[in-house]
Amino acid sequence: MFSSMSNKVLIDTYFNAVKLKLDEDFIKLLEEEIDRRGIQFDMVDRMVYP
Repeated sequence: MFSSMSNKVLIDTYFNAVKLKLDEDFIKLLEEEIDRRGIQFDMVDRMVYP
């Protein structure tokens, strides 16, 4: 579903979804894709705040 998104766009989307308190199921889908790609949340901060 999210495979065409770059890692940065995926992470930005995740943080925006959390910030805007979007549907929990949508946020879980984003988390699953982040996990599937092997992106660890300590790496996420570096991607969002270079």
